[in-house]
Amino acid sequence: MEEFLPYLREIWESRMLTNNGALHARLEQALKARLMVERLQLTANATLGLMCALRALQVSGRVITTPFTFVATVHALRWCGLEPVFADIDPDTLNLDPDRAAAAVGPGVTAILPVHCFGTPCDTTRLGLLARHHGLKLIYDAAHAFDVSDAGGSILRHGDASVVSFHATKVFSTSEGGAVVSATADTADRVARCRNFGFTADIDTDELGLNAKLGELNAALGLAQLPHIDAQRRRRQAIDRRYREGLASLEGLSLLPEPANWRGNHAYFPVFVKDGFAITRDQLHAKLRAAHIDSRRYFYPLVTWHSEYRSLPSASASHVPAATRVANEVLCLPMHAGLTDDEQDRVIDAVLNAASHAPAASRRMPA
Repeated sequence: MEEFLPYLREIWESRMLTNNGALHARLEQALKARLMVERLQLTANATLGLMCALRALQVSGRVITTPFTFVATVHALRWCGLEPVFADIDPDTLNLDPDRAAAAVGPGVTAILPVHCFGTPCDTTRLGLLARHHGLKLIYDAAHAFDVSDAGGSILRHGDASVVSFHATKVFSTSEGGAVVSATADTADRVARCRNFGFTADIDTDELGLNAKLGELNAALGLAQLPHIDAQRRRRQAIDRRYREGLASLEGLSLLPEPANWRGNHAYFPVFVKDGFAITRDQLHAKLRAAHIDSRRYFYPLVTWHSEYRSLPSASASHVPAATRVANEVLCLPMHAGLTDDEQDRVIDAVLNAASHAPAASRRMPA
């Protein structure tokens, strides 16, 4: 709180709460340096950021995307008048499968919208080649991928644009917020106009825009948090390691592979309850909730199960079998830098006890 107060005083003295104030400008510059990107525009949230990126890149028609994501990814397409075309995921990374994406290319498809799920990088090489081969725009939903990097640098540099989230649940937070990272100056300029109603430098609007500006209070919260990101990453990494050690002995409970040739941010800790586990995923979820442990079934239900999308031809379970299976297995355990060892031990013990004390009638045999 003490670090936040000077920013509040600055806002009070400046009498400027929004419209690209001084703190907004400073946060943009600080994030460019931190994330190793040349062009970054702050937005009020990542959903609006996606809409601005799609608009700036003049995407039309149909867009290939993943069913294993938060519904905001696909809602952004709908708000822009676009039709989602779902392709299945790679069951190892949980990201859009490049082969399935390639098979989904067809009439009217103009873009691909993959998601770096749980911060694990997509196969950017193959998706980039696919997009270039077919002349498609490539926009990454990088909501989970703040400060994630591969051998070449920030994961946000890939594609025509990447959109990151600064929501309260994310590794870096402005309470509500996000940013668009653009590959070209023209795209960045159009995003900047789009987030401010489409205004040009004067009082005219040259295209349809949104009110997607980040306010000064949100920028202040971001500036106060940014110096602590490295310490939070180290703590999250330690929590990740303790979960892996504590749950390693459980049959039928699988984990995502640890980062290889890339640096993660440990934003989430998903586990996957397989047929060999003592109880079902939903039974484990219920037991943890009864113990006041906040586990989440991210992403369940699949986007393709929502009434808004289930009628689409590409939404059938037979078309996305890997995503369907994972949605029925996934459970995210508590993961945040403020989680103490004692609190984490209580989570681990609850999972172990749920498995070892399951009634015989509920135990499941390995497939």
